[in-house]
Formats: sequence, C-alpha cells, structure tokens
Amino acid sequence: MVNAQDLLVTAYEEAQLGLREGGIPIGAALFDSAGNLLGRGHNRRVQNDDPSAHAETEAFRKAGRRRDYRDTIMVTTLSPCWYCSGLVRQFGIGAVVIGESRTFTGGHDWLAAHGVSVTVLDDPACAEMMTRFIAARPDLWNEDIGVAE
Repeated sequence: MVNAQDLLVTAYEEAQLGLREGGIPIGAALFDSAGNLLGRGHNRRVQNDDPSAHAETEAFRKAGRRRDYRDTIMVTTLSPCWYCSGLVRQFGIGAVVIGESRTFTGGHDWLAAHGVSVTVLDDPACAEMMTRFIAARPDLWNEDIGVAE
C-alpha cells in the first residue's frame, strides 16, 4: 500500500527548491499506483517567465507520454488551481494527494465530484511554508492566483 505522506516528501522537496530559486514554493510529483516516481517539478512561473509553468504541469511534462493516466497519483503541496485541476481531469489522473488547502483551495472538491480520489493531508510543514511565503511576497502570490492588487 502506498503511503500518501511518503509521496508528499518529493513534492515538498520540489517546493523548497522553487523557493530557493526565488519562485513560488509549490511542488508536485506524479507517481504510478505502486508509488514509483514518474515525474517531479515545481512552480517555475517566475524562473521561466511562463505563466503556465505550474508545479503540476511541470511534473506531468517530466513524466513523459503515457497511454493511460488512470493509475497515476498527482501529489502536490497545495490544492491545485483550476488550471491544474483541469489537467488532472483532461488526462484522467485517478488520484490527487494534497499537502494542504488552508492557504488556498482550488478545484479539488470539483475533482472529487468527478470521480478523482482526493486526499487532503493538511500537512503543517506545507501550510507553514505557504503562509510564510504569502506574508513575504503578497504581490507575487496574488499574481500567481490571479488576484489584481
């Protein structure tokens, strides 16, 4: 049996890497149902000057092409935004593990309503990381979530 908290470690490491690079600390990883890592990534919107470079899309791209995604698990440090929730639905990713949704709640309820297995871990380290980042860089955070100042 795959332990969701163990899978979150990879996503959290990615988020920390993004923070060290001066970006938004959101990390993600795509695993198969046996817990084998397929791809990992972090939000690179700032680093790449690319508004579509979200953590989940980066992990998905690095995983490479598959014929079927139903047996995969997207693990992310933060509740996926609507863009990333759309990616999960578009490709039929079967499960999503979320580090926390205290600081931001995206489309995970919508995903669950459409048959995706959703696990919210409410991980204190993920919540603390985002809380600190939002306090330090509200301008960048608001840009990332599409809120005009």
